[in-house]
Amino acid sequence: MFIQFVIVIFIIFAWLKLFSKLKNKEISLWEAMSWSILWLIVGLAALWPKNLDRVAQFFGVYRGVDLALYFSVIVLFYLVFRLFTRLEKIERDIVKIVREIAL
Repeated sequence: MFIQFVIVIFIIFAWLKLFSKLKNKEISLWEAMSWSILWLIVGLAALWPKNLDRVAQFFGVYRGVDLALYFSVIVLFYLVFRLFTRLEKIERDIVKIVREIAL
């Protein structure tokens, strides 16, 4: 029960931070919506874990916690991939700018 309280408090904090970034135009509306949906799913899974067990069994996974971990790993790998590709693009842009300045 305590962990559910901690997760809900964390989600509220994350949403406040998210809407602050949206208000300051640091993120797009699409990014804000995506993160909001993700936090909503996390909140629902934390508050009603038995429902997550049912969803997990639908996907052929025994426990809801296992499904949440699989999903988390997939999301994290995707985010690392996006960060990697964005970093590579930034490095290419920096090299291009440095070459132009050097000439």
